Amino acid sequence: MSTPTTTVAEDRVAGARQTLPIAALALVIALVVQAVGQLDIDLGVGSVIVFPMVWGLILGLLVSVQKVRPLGIRLQKVASALVGVAVMLLVARLAFNIGPSLPTLVKAGPALLLQEIGHLLGTVAVALPLAVALRLGKATVGATFSLDREPSFAMVSEKYGPDSDQYRGVLAMYVFGTMFGAVFITLLTSLVSNWNIFDPLALAMGAGVGSGSMMAASSASIVAAYPGHEEAILGMAAVSNLITTILGVYVGIYVALPLADRFYRFLTRRQNTRTPGTTTPAAPAVPGTPATPAVPGTPDVPAVPVAPAAPAAPAVQKDDAAANRAFREEVAAASGEIRLPLPLSLGVLTVLGLGTASVAAGTIGWDIVGGYAVLLGLVLLGLFLARVSRKVSAIVWITTVGAYVSSPWFFASDSLNGLVGSVDFLSIATIMLTLAGLSLGKDLPLLRHIGWKIVPVGLVAITASFLLSVVIAEFTLGAWG
Repeated sequence: MSTPTTTVAEDRVAGARQTLPIAALALVIALVVQAVGQLDIDLGVGSVIVFPMVWGLILGLLVSVQKVRPLGIRLQKVASALVGVAVMLLVARLAFNIGPSLPTLVKAGPALLLQEIGHLLGTVAVALPLAVALRLGKATVGATFSLDREPSFAMVSEKYGPDSDQYRGVLAMYVFGTMFGAVFITLLTSLVSNWNIFDPLALAMGAGVGSGSMMAASSASIVAAYPGHEEAILGMAAVSNLITTILGVYVGIYVALPLADRFYRFLTRRQNTRTPGTTTPAAPAVPGTPATPAVPGTPDVPAVPVAPAAPAAPAVQKDDAAANRAFREEVAAASGEIRLPLPLSLGVLTVLGLGTASVAAGTIGWDIVGGYAVLLGLVLLGLFLARVSRKVSAIVWITTVGAYVSSPWFFASDSLNGLVGSVDFLSIATIMLTLAGLSLGKDLPLLRHIGWKIVPVGLVAITASFLLSVVIAEFTLGAWG
């Protein structure tokens, strides 16, 4: 007889029976959108390129929300689990653009570090005042101190508690970024890149916003505008994204979150922050309310009408905490992880990758097979080193080892770069975002909780993070030549 603990553990693991159907669906969608190709849209002030990966995300979303043959929540969670492994494959592919670009990265070192100010503080400087103007409340702090990916949960929960308004802000921005971030930043960077006013390396630095999917989508738009700089753009974007991810935890805890809290309190110092139950001046008489009765033995004093009592502050706070807790639990239920056996997930993604890469290349070649073999080996090595070290993530190991073996200092770099170079990085991004689209249906009901105000705040936060970083990088690159 199985115990409840065993049942829960088994419920969090999916096998081939649930993985293969979602993988087959993703393969069909990815092959179709890869064959259709990209679409150029002229907006007058610039052109926007819609890539196959964006079509894959949109089509995957439509499939996940359709009611004709509903896609079960568990299947959507399987798709989400595959996205996590696909991110490692994408990072492995981009790492092979870092090694050959190391001389350029070294020269751009000061700009690469200083532009992180834009990523880490741009949201506070621009998005936070907008959220205050829209009266988002204390959720403003959680929603605007960063772009709110996974590490933000722990930072805000520890400081304010998981049932706080600030934590609700983190959840709202996380849901918004998950559903709309990649699509919006693709359109944004495509438009800005086609203005031809920024250095492509500055644009690449701006692409490293700390999210793998948004970085890949943004990089694709920049490469389309500057195809001759593809290797340097992808390498720079990968390094910038890694720096943002690593520094983001420390800057978020010690700089961005405290700064957002103080800036919020400064901007709202003149707003009516009186809470129910606080001491206030005597209220004027309210018609229809009972008067205070006279007390025997005291001088005759005119009866003073008593205004209706305001609800007690603790009761209001309790209701707010309960609502925040319900939202948090709904997000947790929608994003609860399902684990897949590593051989199964890597095998499925290899088949998907070989198919889309072959369509992108227009042929099926052994060099693509060899390229995927190298990428799989790098991912497995990164996972092994992460397990051994316990303190360094697999993403960091994959990036570091990939950059080294693709650099001129490694004896077999030319052979490895030739194999991996045959795998179009956009084909991996198409797989990743198609699977992401198939997993989004479970998140759609959450939109009714986050409200419309998070939409302009989220759009401005992403725009500020990208553009401020690009502007800083542009000036810094010019200063250092």
